[in-house]
Amino acid sequence: MAAYTNIDDPSAYFQTFTYAFATTPADRVFTFDGNSNLKPDFSWIKRRDSGDSAHILQDSSRGVTKYLHSNSTSAELTYASYLKSFNTNGLTIGGGDGATNQGSGGKGVIWAWKSGGGTTATNTAGSIDTTLQVNTDAGFSIVTFTSPGSGVYSMGHGLGVTPGMIIFKNREATSQWFTWHKDLTNLVTGRLSLERTDAEEFGTASWGAGVTSTLFGLSVGMLTVANNDYVAYCFAEKQGYSKMSKYVGNGAASGPFVYTGFKPAFVMVKGIGSTSEWQIYDNKRPGYNFPNYNLSPNNATAEYQGASYHNMDILSNGFKVLLTDVAINKAGDSYIYMAFAENPFTTSTGTPTTAR
Repeated sequence: MAAYTNIDDPSAYFQTFTYAFATTPADRVFTFDGNSNLKPDFSWIKRRDSGDSAHILQDSSRGVTKYLHSNSTSAELTYASYLKSFNTNGLTIGGGDGATNQGSGGKGVIWAWKSGGGTTATNTAGSIDTTLQVNTDAGFSIVTFTSPGSGVYSMGHGLGVTPGMIIFKNREATSQWFTWHKDLTNLVTGRLSLERTDAEEFGTASWGAGVTSTLFGLSVGMLTVANNDYVAYCFAEKQGYSKMSKYVGNGAASGPFVYTGFKPAFVMVKGIGSTSEWQIYDNKRPGYNFPNYNLSPNNATAEYQGASYHNMDILSNGFKVLLTDVAINKAGDSYIYMAFAENPFTTSTGTPTTAR
């Protein structure tokens, strides 16, 4: 049966944007090129051609000058020259920094999501009150909260449905990017870390009482520093727009086809059975589908362009894995993924998308 959707234009909620660096320092206004205007609430920026530039994550709840690195356990820092503003359709990048803008021959990518337009409210559903901005149509919330210290707690995420993936971090101290996914082996004790290559780890009741349509739990080892501020990015599946699921590798050059119900604009993959790099693919970086370069959230390296770079084909209704490698297709290993759409496979009126 065709996969229908309530989101006919995913570019209203997520877009990939690529750009060339400036040769002289100056602020730059980037206008996104999707079918709809998108004012981001969460941006993820990476210099693609350099291994010296970290992943930069910023959002409208924490404020545009606050940033975290997905490839680092470091606490949040303040810097005014990465991101100046989230605009009506795009954003403004500061001038003069080699991580995001300045450098001859430099190239960058921005992945941008819309949440609640920067509007926040207090959520009292859990044992810890949260400051929440949420877009239930797109299934994305940004949750900030203060930890009382080591213990077992629950927080409201505001999505109204059970999330497919949660990524959270202590903003004030060195800490892991603890990550929950609905297809982990154990939904209460299992966890991944965005900045690490480890297979699924198991901690004592890491996620407290678990994750529900209202709450997510956290416990000992996850919230250890009293009065520290945290941020969590919570994502839910929306038919025809987003998918959080898993596939099993076959170890063959012609790997698994993974049906999503849409043509992906972004796919992030992590093996949970073996030590392996996280992988990000998208619909804008060179040539898709051949070549199709990948970036790894867990390290600052440049996008991979080596002999085996043809790792994945992005198709009108999903993606196909094309590499025999532990990072994406080891025989018998499970791989979790999170994907967002460029186009739904079939619109709300029954119109099919076309392959590229």
